[in-house]
Amino acid sequence: MAKAKRQYVCQNCGSATYRWQGQCADCGEWNTLVEEAGETVFSAKHDLSKGGRTLALETLDAVSKMPGRMLCGIAEFDRALGGGFVAGSATLIGGDPGIGKSTLLLQAAGRLAKAGKSVVYISGEEAAAQVRLRAQRLGLGNAPVALASATSVRDILATLENFGDRQTADFVVIDSIQTMHSDLIDSAPGTVSQVRASAQELIRFAKDSGAALVLVGHVTKDGTIAGPRVLEHMVDTVLAFEGERSHQYRILRAVKNRFGGTDEIGVFAMGEEGLGEVANPSSLFLTDRSRDVPGSVVFPALEGTRPVLVEVQALTVRLASGATPRRAVVGWDSGRLAMVLAVLEARCGLQMGGAEVYLNIAGGYRLTDPAADLAVAAALISAFSERPVPADAIVFGELSLSGEVRQVSHDGLRLREAAKLGFSRAWGPKGLKPVGGIAVTGFDRLGELVDLMLGRD
Repeated sequence: MAKAKRQYVCQNCGSATYRWQGQCADCGEWNTLVEEAGETVFSAKHDLSKGGRTLALETLDAVSKMPGRMLCGIAEFDRALGGGFVAGSATLIGGDPGIGKSTLLLQAAGRLAKAGKSVVYISGEEAAAQVRLRAQRLGLGNAPVALASATSVRDILATLENFGDRQTADFVVIDSIQTMHSDLIDSAPGTVSQVRASAQELIRFAKDSGAALVLVGHVTKDGTIAGPRVLEHMVDTVLAFEGERSHQYRILRAVKNRFGGTDEIGVFAMGEEGLGEVANPSSLFLTDRSRDVPGSVVFPALEGTRPVLVEVQALTVRLASGATPRRAVVGWDSGRLAMVLAVLEARCGLQMGGAEVYLNIAGGYRLTDPAADLAVAAALISAFSERPVPADAIVFGELSLSGEVRQVSHDGLRLREAAKLGFSRAWGPKGLKPVGGIAVTGFDRLGELVDLMLGRD
């Protein structure tokens, strides 16, 4: 039998080549190609001459039961999942090192165990004593969680399939999938082949046993979950745990969810006793906000069905003629900032090309809502003219390249949340209807907002 041909697999994106090179041709990362066996259990062809099991095909009109869910007792976690963990599902959660992934999952595991569920927590990065000490700090030292420190998938599956008096566990945490290894693959733990094989075996166990499986994943330097993209396709739910370690808050965001929506978030605040739920995120992000300061605007962002009020901060610095201006953005898309600046200059006559521009979303929040365009424009106009936006006003609306202010979704939710926090006026698209006693001012074009803020007739 001919020897299997070796191949080089990128540890960042999973692409394979038969020749080593310094840079991956697909993702552009340097020094990520690692030599692995070319013939694996995944690449071997099936011999159809030996026969196979005939599948029982079903029709679309067959009656299906809704999957059962387990509430972990942490409302913000259950909210991001779409109503709790689904039995037999596989969930992948990723985030920066030290962001609190293990803390959050240990809190969820402890509460589920106290509620009578059989829970297993497998740590491949820490010893069992370290996890136990963390549980004691979180006040979960007496939670009946079965704990082990292991990295062999074969040993883990053998343990889970013979779990005490029960047939299997209800909830299983693997922390993390990059530390697991399968003896079916001839490569080091953490490589693409090992991560894929280990995840496949664990997910198959979850589907067969009905256990809710949670896999913790590392992230790359750009914030995406490390390992092959196929890993995200293998699981049912992908959660991203976001936030800056220097800030108090954390956001759990659903990136993929086969059993619910992908537009819900859970908000937490890191404290001495672990991660606490934040029932009203708007009050958290507007804490210590300075009023009547040029360049400060409050924007009602929408995350799923939850409005969150955040502060948009802008600063402009006029430079001497000939100097190259700088553009710096934190918490928003730099390309979208460039578009808003171009519209302000081309459609509204504001000469901002020679000024440095700095934009920041307060609290480390990351905005993806297109309705933030008008709020960013208002912050830039305020900073450039040194005229503050009224402290009791919120601003939202989407901009087109022609300078038109377009309608956005769920404006009523945004206005009601603003009214709860004491805001009394709103600037937005034309046709905006008053809600909750808030006075509204609508604009057809961005130039109308510029005229209002600069006092033009």
